[in-house]
Amino acid sequence: MNESPDPLLDLLHLLDLEQIERDIFRGESRSALVPRVFGGQVAAQALVAAGRTVPADRGAHSLHSYFLRAGDPGAPIVYTVDRIRDGRSFTTRRVVAVQHGQPIFHLSASFQTHEEGMEHQAPMPAAPDPETLPTAAEMLPRYADRPSDPGVVDRLIEARQAVDLRYVDEPPFATVGEAREPRSQVWFRTNGKLADDPLLHVCLATYVSDMTLLDSVLLAHGRGGWAVGDVVGASLDHAMWFHRPFRADEWLLYDQESPSASGGRGLGQARIYTADGRLAITVIQEGVVRIPRG
Repeated sequence: MNESPDPLLDLLHLLDLEQIERDIFRGESRSALVPRVFGGQVAAQALVAAGRTVPADRGAHSLHSYFLRAGDPGAPIVYTVDRIRDGRSFTTRRVVAVQHGQPIFHLSASFQTHEEGMEHQAPMPAAPDPETLPTAAEMLPRYADRPSDPGVVDRLIEARQAVDLRYVDEPPFATVGEAREPRSQVWFRTNGKLADDPLLHVCLATYVSDMTLLDSVLLAHGRGGWAVGDVVGASLDHAMWFHRPFRADEWLLYDQESPSASGGRGLGQARIYTADGRLAITVIQEGVVRIPRG
C-alpha cells in the first residue's frame, strides 16, 4: 500500500485547480478503486472551478450534475465555466469537464448571499459517537478475504487516507448474500484541519459524498459491490443542497437510504448532519447498478 506522508495535503492539491484562462481551469486526475477517475473528485473539482468565478460573499447552496463518460485517470481534466447569471442574491454557473476533446461531466451550481429566513429541519437520527467506531484502517482488514482481488482492501484504505470515514454498521462487502434494510450510516471528517474557507469545506463534502451513497442499494440485495465484483455500475447523476454552514474537518453524520432500484439503476438519498444535530446537506444520486452476466 502506497501511503502518502500527508494524504490530506495531496487531496487539497488535487482540488487546487490551475487557472489557464479567465473561465477555464485544469485539474489533475487520479485513479480510483476502478480504472476510471473517482466521480467525487470530478464533482468537487467542477465546484471549485465554479466557485472561483463567484464573489466570495456568495456561498454554494446547490449543485446538479451528470456523469457523461468515464474519466481517464492518466490525463488532466479541463473545466470550462459559463457565467449563466449574476443576480442581486443568486449567482448561477455551468461547468463542463472535458478530456480528450469530449465532455465527461456536466455541473450546474447556484450560489447565494447570506440572508435570514424561516427555519425548520428534519431531526437528526440516532447514531453512535464516532469516536467509539473503528477507523477504516482498523475495520477493513477484517474483510480482506471477501474480495476476489486481495489488493482491494489496501486500495480502499489508501483511497480514504485523507478522510476519516467510519461505518456505523458493517459495509456491504462484509455481509455478501445477506439482504438488509436499504439504509446505512457513516461518520466522516478530514484527517486534519482545513482553512476557514467555506467553499473548501463544501467541496470536500462533495468529494466524500460519492464514496458510499449507493451502499444502501447494495444492502437491499445482499450484494457486496464494486470491491467484491458482484455488481458493475457507475454514478449517473448527483445533486446536493447545502442548507447550513458546516466544517468538513469536524464530524459529519452521513445518513443514507435507497427508496428504489429498477431498470438497472439504483437511487440513493441522504442527509448530512453536524455532530450537534444541524441538517447541513441533502444528497441524491442515481447510479447504474447491474448484476454481471455469467
